[in-house]
Amino acid sequence: MVIQNLDVVIENNLAYVKINRPEVRNALNKETLDELTIVLERLESDEEVKCVILTGEGEKSFAAGADIGQLENKTMHDALKAGGMQQVYDYIEGYKKPTIAMINGYALGGGCELAMACDVRIASRTAKMGLPELNLSIIPGAGGTQRLTRLVGKGKALELILTGKIISSEEAANIGLISEVVESSQLKEKTVEVAQQIISKGPLAVMLAKLAVNVGAETDMKTALIIEKLSQAILFSSEDKQEGTRAFLEKRKPAFQGK
Repeated sequence: MVIQNLDVVIENNLAYVKINRPEVRNALNKETLDELTIVLERLESDEEVKCVILTGEGEKSFAAGADIGQLENKTMHDALKAGGMQQVYDYIEGYKKPTIAMINGYALGGGCELAMACDVRIASRTAKMGLPELNLSIIPGAGGTQRLTRLVGKGKALELILTGKIISSEEAANIGLISEVVESSQLKEKTVEVAQQIISKGPLAVMLAKLAVNVGAETDMKTALIIEKLSQAILFSSEDKQEGTRAFLEKRKPAFQGK
């Protein structure tokens, strides 16, 4: 499949996946979502890539939501089909490698939901976020009702969803929706800094930390603690754990192999 709506660049073990539809504020149509799945599957098996950074073309929009032209023709049956936006974002949330949303502008509707599916969200000071789907008499249907609630709490999530309010990056940071706000000129630099901090850690530990947090958050405390314990047991038997502890004792930088 020819990739037409995304630009992919790999630099220093970081893969930048840029939604390239600036003429429609990087709206997410079906073709773009299909391409995103294909690209992410390729990057997941690429040993050079240690972290994936999602962003949008230009400075105006990260992703301005679903393509309204396609949405107009959706029926009840379309919402129930497999392979839609919700399934793509589920894949991103469970992705084996760390993901960062580099939010360079508007992240609305499906764009906000895409950012929430990533592990870390860093935004420019000019970015704005929101879930305005109720203006179209639909609800956030790609995980928005659930991920927003888990990130900011039930009360705030209901307020934002029911009013369709679009908030600044500063407010998004204050309520815990994003991790950090920086000037637009510093957005890539800060994102790279955070990505490098993550990939300097043992890759197995990163993967299992993601699993323990994401799966544990969906279950009761006792089950979640068992997941944590089993994840730790796997890491205790890994070569990377041996390398990490030896490097610490020898006061040197570890050379993790993901084994």
